[in-house]
Amino acid sequence: MCRNIKPLFNFDPPVTREEVRAASLQFVRKITGFHKPSKANEEAFQAAIEEIARVSARLIHSLETTAPPKSREEEAAKAKARAAVRFAT
Repeated sequence: MCRNIKPLFNFDPPVTREEVRAASLQFVRKITGFHKPSKANEEAFQAAIEEIARVSARLIHSLETTAPPKSREEEAAKAKARAAVRFAT
C-alpha cells in the first residue's frame, strides 16, 4: 500500500472531496508508475483519477459502522508515534 494513501472512512469531520481526490491521485501514480504522465497519457491519467475518486466517494458514503468516528488528531499522533519507532536510529 502506498504510504501516502490514508484511511478515509469513519472520521470526524467526514472526509472531504479533496482528500478523496488526493488519495485517488496517489493510487493512479502508484499503479502507473508515473508522477506526471506524458502529454499523450495526460487525458487517460486524469480520467482515471476522476473515476476512482467518484467510486471511492460512493464507497465511503455507503459504508456503515457502529464504531464511533475516529479523531483525525488522534490518528495523526498515532502515526507519528509509529514513525518515530520505525525510523529511530
